[in-house]
Amino acid sequence: MATVAAVIASTHHPFYYRASTSTGADRPPFADEWVAKIEAFRQTLTRAEPDVLVMVGSDHFHQLWLDNMPQFLVGKAPFFDANWYNEEREFGLPRMLLKGEEELAGYLLREGLDAGFDLAFSNELRIDHSVTCPIITLRPQADLPVVPVYTNIFAPPMPRPERFVKLGRAIRGMVESWPADKRVAIIGTGHLSLELGGPRQFGPHGPDPEFDRRAVAWIACRDFAASSGRVAIRWLPTPACTATTLMACATMSCSSRAICRRCSDSASRSERSRRLAE
Repeated sequence: MATVAAVIASTHHPFYYRASTSTGADRPPFADEWVAKIEAFRQTLTRAEPDVLVMVGSDHFHQLWLDNMPQFLVGKAPFFDANWYNEEREFGLPRMLLKGEEELAGYLLREGLDAGFDLAFSNELRIDHSVTCPIITLRPQADLPVVPVYTNIFAPPMPRPERFVKLGRAIRGMVESWPADKRVAIIGTGHLSLELGGPRQFGPHGPDPEFDRRAVAWIACRDFAASSGRVAIRWLPTPACTATTLMACATMSCSSRAICRRCSDSASRSERSRRLAE
């Protein structure tokens, strides 16, 4: 049977790569400290000597959009193209090609169904910085096969926090029952406090360091009740809310041309649906 060699919680901060590789006046004053922390953190994975990485992350409206948004999705492919044009342009991320582990992906899908999780899958998933940034920080040689697991944390209605905890436990149990002599590292990626597009987006730490400290303590102490109790879920109860969201998106300067096109396409579909209903 497979062994869970490590379980790691990692940032997928997209600005680390550019900050750590910049020189001269372009190098942020906190870059050296970031690099030192990352190099120490990297040893956690190196010491585990994994054969496969299960990467739990999220698509940032790159490939998954409001016309087809699974709650949980497993990437099942021999290879994954990685990073998108806007990530190359804005974050300086390199184009990457990561090897997949189809056998484990298929096993998670089959066993997940039997465990009560109707997991979606994609044989043509292109992954973004939620997977590639932890690869860059934890395994920069990018030599291990990956199984990406995408979770919906952007588009309401979203799963409740307890569902994420149950999925995490299920993934560990499924990995441990996988009939393969492999060492598997499970890496959950994300952020703590975050201010996308705001003035505190580019700082050396998140906009709410005190919350960040509490969140790290919840994870370290496995205090799921405390963490779940501090999460608020917002729903989109009516079509009008969806239209309002699309209108707001249309007035913003989207970071990706693809997103702008999708906003327009979704708005057109919403308008056609409204006319048909009338």
